[in-house]
Amino acid sequence: MTKLLVYLKDYKKESVLGPLFKLLEASFELIVPLVVASMIDVGIANRDKGYILKMCLIMAALGLIGLTCSVTAQFFAAKAAVGFATKLRHGLFEHIQKLSFSQMDREGTSTLITRITSDINQVQSGVNLVLRLFLRSPFIVFGAMIMAFTVDGKAALIFVVVIPILSVIVFGIMLISIPLYKKVQGALDRVLGITRENLTGVRVIRAFGQEEAEVAKFDGENDALRHVQMVAARISALMNPLTYVVINGGLIALIYVGAVRVEAGILTQGQVVALVNYMSQILVELVKLANLIITVTKAVACGNRIQSILEEPAGMEEKDSRGDEKLTGCVEFDHVSMRYYEGGEEALTDIHFKAVRGQTIGVIGGTGSGKSSLVNLIPRFYDAEKGSVKVDGVDVKEYDLTALRDKIGVVMQKAVLFHGTIRENLKWGNESASDEELWEALRTAQAKEFVLQKKDQLDEMIEQEGRNLSGGQRQRLSIARALVKKPEILILDDSASALDYATDAALRRSLKEMPGETTAFIVSQRASSLMHADTIIVLDDGNVAGMGTHEELLKTCEVYQEIYYSQFERSDKGDKKEGEN
Repeated sequence: MTKLLVYLKDYKKESVLGPLFKLLEASFELIVPLVVASMIDVGIANRDKGYILKMCLIMAALGLIGLTCSVTAQFFAAKAAVGFATKLRHGLFEHIQKLSFSQMDREGTSTLITRITSDINQVQSGVNLVLRLFLRSPFIVFGAMIMAFTVDGKAALIFVVVIPILSVIVFGIMLISIPLYKKVQGALDRVLGITRENLTGVRVIRAFGQEEAEVAKFDGENDALRHVQMVAARISALMNPLTYVVINGGLIALIYVGAVRVEAGILTQGQVVALVNYMSQILVELVKLANLIITVTKAVACGNRIQSILEEPAGMEEKDSRGDEKLTGCVEFDHVSMRYYEGGEEALTDIHFKAVRGQTIGVIGGTGSGKSSLVNLIPRFYDAEKGSVKVDGVDVKEYDLTALRDKIGVVMQKAVLFHGTIRENLKWGNESASDEELWEALRTAQAKEFVLQKKDQLDEMIEQEGRNLSGGQRQRLSIARALVKKPEILILDDSASALDYATDAALRRSLKEMPGETTAFIVSQRASSLMHADTIIVLDDGNVAGMGTHEELLKTCEVYQEIYYSQFERSDKGDKKEGEN
């Protein structure tokens, strides 16, 4: 948590002025009981209305000045807290963007969302209250005790007994509460995870009639969260009653001692009232301090969770290489193996091949055979555990990541579009692309026709995740976005699965006719999509089962034969002809 305070460095002035004005307010507040005592002992005792009026005006002035100081302190505290949270949120979001896919898999999306929303809000509240009350409340407590000694030393000994007991209660509850609030935030992560999963997969849940099962699952996690919150709340709830019991016990003792000493002529009635007021001030401030401690406890627990993410080493170590210009578009896998986080067995084992500029490499295999894993190593979304992946003759681990990914256009397995116009989405590939280049990319991706049918064409709005488009339209726009980039290496990760055979064939023809020599990696489960590839890599459970042209594999590779004939078994010649069109 302490390492997060670096985000307060731009708010040093506010962080000092906020508590300072609170201390000024507290100072004026400590004077009020003495004014009241003087009013009782002098004004009321002597029936001096002028003196009473004078003391009333002084009290009003003290209250007005205290209010001004309080409002000023609130302003500076709020400004510092909101600014701190804003910078922390920016810093955390920027850090998350630098995390590798493996780290994202390990942390989990729902956990990261909780960190950047709920956790930061809790920390913001904690910083706000600390700046307002962390100095003020102890200052009032110990100031009231010191002022009590100036009134009467013997009676003030009651304060010396009461304050340590209260400190033990407050800090004891705090120490017990901190780990409990960590559990609360962890349970909140799980509830958020289930909620996100349900909202994302609501169509699947309804299609399989699993609403009741998912509601029961959600209720289970929600009940677990409620249970942890109840335990933490019960312990925190002890704070106020215990402090009230101690303070009221102190008040009883103070009134008794005060009465005895007034009767003995040692104290005046006004001085006893002042002592009671000081004890009441301690009560009020300790209640505030108790609430502060609860909030700070939550903030510390949340701050530690945020800090744990920020302490995660940023993604992958980058070097400054930009590749050999003579080997542009060249990709080489040198006996590469990899495994996912907590994945157990290797996802890829001893993959070895080389693709030169302008070649089309097809990747095919059964579900879970490692097709996406293989192409994800090229832009270095994941790191190889053994061997090396080379782009333009240089190991991707030696690259500047921006330079590496500038060479590569990737179309993910799941088409992802963002809220905005078609033009804005396409320009993710190249911000400076002209409309002519956008239309050319759309034509190649077989998306031009349906975009022309849109009312606003390139300015047509797309909903988040492309919800107002069909699956095939989303895929074609995703391909066009990658083509706008004019990459040296193009990766299509099963990105035509929603297209019909005719559109898929037209897309492959357009890609072949593209100007320049782009090295293309096409991942597909359709043999027809890869038949004209220069080299087809057949994967089986992370291993290369075969490698060669379509004709070679059809003769020598059993896995490829099984895939091919499962798709063309009815009419081999007719379907083959269809695939070649």
